[in-house]
Amino acid sequence: MHKISIVIPILNESGNILNLYSRLENVTKSLLQIKWDYIFINDGSIDDSIEILRELAEQDSKIKVLDFSRNFGKEIALTAGTHEAVNSCAIICIDADLQHPPELIVDLVNKWKDGAEIVVTIRTDLESQSLIRKFGSAAFYWIMSKISGVNMVPKGTDFRLYDQKVVKAFIRTTERERMYRGIMDWMGFRRAYIEFKAPARVGGDPGYTYAMLWRLAVSSLTSFSLWPLKVAGYLGILISVCSGSLFIWMLINFLVLNYWIYTPIAMAVVVNIFLIGIVLMAIGLVALYVGVIHTEVINRPLYIIRETIQKLE
Repeated sequence: MHKISIVIPILNESGNILNLYSRLENVTKSLLQIKWDYIFINDGSIDDSIEILRELAEQDSKIKVLDFSRNFGKEIALTAGTHEAVNSCAIICIDADLQHPPELIVDLVNKWKDGAEIVVTIRTDLESQSLIRKFGSAAFYWIMSKISGVNMVPKGTDFRLYDQKVVKAFIRTTERERMYRGIMDWMGFRRAYIEFKAPARVGGDPGYTYAMLWRLAVSSLTSFSLWPLKVAGYLGILISVCSGSLFIWMLINFLVLNYWIYTPIAMAVVVNIFLIGIVLMAIGLVALYVGVIHTEVINRPLYIIRETIQKLE
């Protein structure tokens, strides 16, 4: 009998947990040939999510709850759940806000049985999504496709199935500034795709604020591409060529044509200010990578589990 673990990160989702659990039960009970377990990761919730999870775990031995000591972020929560499910035949990652319909799990499993090692769900539309988020998402995937070697599917979600081979390869990755599905996409493997229309969030607030999405985007860009550093170098070459050409033109005007449009001091001030701005931008880009290196060499644990909750069979 195959064993599949469902990994569910939780951050202030007390209003959705019971509904999600009920829908998961309806789906998994229809797949009798599979042994299921649910791994909930409480990512520092400040509502009563952990109390609800504790009650569920006491009633159902399929449920395991990893209670983080603080909020470590969704990417780390997914990582912890994946580590916990390394011995399962496959894992399914799903959000608790019910924008990932649990009923699609049947299709995910069927694609997996047909030979896919990663089954990706693609969100064709999302009710109540702001134009800013739509534009930001489209821009992010376009940039990533141009500057990185990772084949990231536009509108792909974290609602995915991963075969055990993928999970075992994933646990060998060590970076701390991580984009979970970006790492999974980087590894390759055989894929299948399922499209769906995401409903509006049932309760609670979105787990990702605009600031968090921005930090995730910057972290992803610096993790999967050296392009920002290369841009700084290309800008240096461009500025050197332009400033050298301008200097030659100024000499020609002064020595040959004997004609000046601007005073030498004015030209020097403008050029110096422009070059200072480029240098500061280049230093800022380098600082991003130095920050990532600093985070990696400190070698702190990815997460700390305060408590593991599970009913003994």
